[in-house]
Amino acid sequence: MVLEKEIDEIQTEVCTDELKEIYESVFPTIAKFVHSRNGSFEDAKDILHDAFVVYLEKDSSKKSSIRISKEAYIVGIAKHLWFQKFKRDSKQIFLTDFEMDIVIPNDFYPSVNESHLLRYLELTGKKCLDLLRTFYYDDLNMSELAKKLGYRNGHSASVQKYKCLDKIRNVVKTKSLSYEDFTD
Repeated sequence: MVLEKEIDEIQTEVCTDELKEIYESVFPTIAKFVHSRNGSFEDAKDILHDAFVVYLEKDSSKKSSIRISKEAYIVGIAKHLWFQKFKRDSKQIFLTDFEMDIVIPNDFYPSVNESHLLRYLELTGKKCLDLLRTFYYDDLNMSELAKKLGYRNGHSASVQKYKCLDKIRNVVKTKSLSYEDFTD
């Protein structure tokens, strides 16, 4: 039992030394290949590690027989993995690359009939109108809004804002209005 354990450790060390040697001989080739295709140093390391995993899986399964050198086999796997990664990544589109080029025409959004909208907002009362204007147009948070409009705290201002919005919803429901009623 002890002898088998020692043999396994020796085989592991030999395997590790052999893999280190292969890694050192193959990495420059893979790094150059990945760099020539706009990859980074980290990409090259990742691809080579993945190639080693594939190689070790193939090597441990006795079904496959590798007919070329281990180094050439690992380089081939790495190249294949890089092409797969490149193909997969080229299908992804990052919005940050395109958002500067996007132009939204001025007439894309329908214009709001402000007088019509203001009339319904006025139905809720001056206090609600002031609260909603301060929150949405002056862009104040609830605690600042509470100080400015004389509410006890931010929570009570928030509750009042909810009540004001609920009033507007009820007016819209009772008049059976739709979004189109507020746009030109």
